[in-house]
Amino acid sequence: MAANFAKAGNQLYTGERSYPFIQKSNLWFILAGILVLASIAVPFFRGGFNLGIEFTGGSEFTISQTENTDIGIGQDAVEEVSGQDAIVTNVAPNTVRVQTEELSDTETLEVADALEQGYGVAGEQVSSTFIGPVWGEQISQQMLLGLVIFVVLVALYMAFYFRTWTMSLAAMLGLGFVVITTVGIYAATGFEVTPSAIIGFLTILSYALYDTMVVFDKIRENVDGLRGQKDQTFTERVNLAVNQTLVRSINTSVVGILPVGSILFIGSLLLGAGTLRDISLSLFVGIIVGTLATVFIQAPLYARMRRNDADIRAHTAEVLSLREQRGVHAVTASGTALDAAGRPAAFPPLPEEESEEDLDQEEDYQVIIQAPHEH
Repeated sequence: MAANFAKAGNQLYTGERSYPFIQKSNLWFILAGILVLASIAVPFFRGGFNLGIEFTGGSEFTISQTENTDIGIGQDAVEEVSGQDAIVTNVAPNTVRVQTEELSDTETLEVADALEQGYGVAGEQVSSTFIGPVWGEQISQQMLLGLVIFVVLVALYMAFYFRTWTMSLAAMLGLGFVVITTVGIYAATGFEVTPSAIIGFLTILSYALYDTMVVFDKIRENVDGLRGQKDQTFTERVNLAVNQTLVRSINTSVVGILPVGSILFIGSLLLGAGTLRDISLSLFVGIIVGTLATVFIQAPLYARMRRNDADIRAHTAEVLSLREQRGVHAVTASGTALDAAGRPAAFPPLPEEESEEDLDQEEDYQVIIQAPHEH
């Protein structure tokens, strides 16, 4: 299996095998548009996001140094006193956190007493705090400010590094797709949005940008010598770059998903660590969406913005015309010539260009034909 995977990777790199990521960009854009619209619409139909107590405000109790970490005890204590539902999580070994809507002073004392008895701890091991919604608003404002600064700096850096604004714009639009889709998945599944989840959202931007830089760097390498060769069109050279980096993108994603998945499914879901769950869940979703966005959104978007440039259209027309003269009737999506049996083959040599002496002789011959003698 490993040998077959290595062979497939080598064929993708040389262009013998290819997947038409760029050629089918219309399909990817339609699917991406549907996902973005759904991600925007879902929060409205569900009545907004499932915001954590940090954004809505409420009461929080922390029980420390307890041998019993059963979440049912905390839920029953809050329900018996106030009739409200509570979110109970194990935030650390022997530590339980209980969050609920805002309680009165009397209810706070009663819940604290119920938790003390339920978990079998002393009074000083149960602490209570009230978190106002203003704290969450401040976090949101700082997050948006940090996000704007991040996007501006990244856009400028990419425009400077790649020396073209089209790659920078394609990368930024792809990052927007990653953020909107990830947030939409959060809204659709009802996962709680906490400050830890926000940290995860911002982290996946860095990962998605890293994957994009790798693919775009290969695209730049392939299209730098575009006009010096007559075998492949611009679209095929970009598609070749995506296929050449496909195995690397998959491997990088798998390597990133494995530890995050372990934290998500073992550390948080089985052991009940709520903070780990929030941050690992956003990372898990974001890594997958970020990898897909690079291949299906950002690279095809860059090709779409450049392929109608006058010089690229002229080069594409020249390449297609030369293929007819060279007898090449089939190529892969990455521009590798195929023989009659559909196997990869080398391109025939380019037609020889006529010398200036031949052109002069041809012009002289044409003059004689156009000026016949009169009788």
